[in-house]
Amino acid sequence: MTPSFRIRPAAPGDASAVSLLMLEAIGDIAYTISGTEDLPDTLSALEELFRLPNCRLSFRSVLVCEAEGGGIAGFALSYPGAEAAALDEPLLRRLRSRGLPTSGLVPEARPGEYYLDSLSVDEAYRGSGLGTRLIEAFERRAAELGEARAMLLVDRANVKARALYERLGYREDGSVELSGHAYDRMAKPVG
Repeated sequence: MTPSFRIRPAAPGDASAVSLLMLEAIGDIAYTISGTEDLPDTLSALEELFRLPNCRLSFRSVLVCEAEGGGIAGFALSYPGAEAAALDEPLLRRLRSRGLPTSGLVPEARPGEYYLDSLSVDEAYRGSGLGTRLIEAFERRAAELGEARAMLLVDRANVKARALYERLGYREDGSVELSGHAYDRMAKPVG
């Protein structure tokens, strides 16, 4: 029997499960934005930042896909591009307090865009359509907030993800480099 799922807003108690998926989704960027160098410290920092109410990585910016029985099967983190600078402030303060450079934290979204910062589906549920459901929920949220465009980044090496985004109507809209990796911006009108 196929398990059932529901997408809901994240809560602070989801920090541990979402942080593991977030680390998988953003890779090296997690070390850059948290100012950490090892896995335990990075996971701890992601959990701490997730619990903050006004941070790029906040639970308030996250939708989770909850599997039947309560486990987190996936997540999508998104926010308006117009709020990016304010949401980055806790990350910048964290880096400055550790005497670390802030140049690795660059704006990824522009005003007028609703940005899908990161998305991941637990390995046990991949191929079940949960990624698509999370993207559709992200797009609905963008439209509800009155944003004109949904935007995301895709690693140039991630051909499978790019194919999914193109199938869902996203088109290339420039590029950006983050933590030494090249990403293509992809956007789609919503609303």
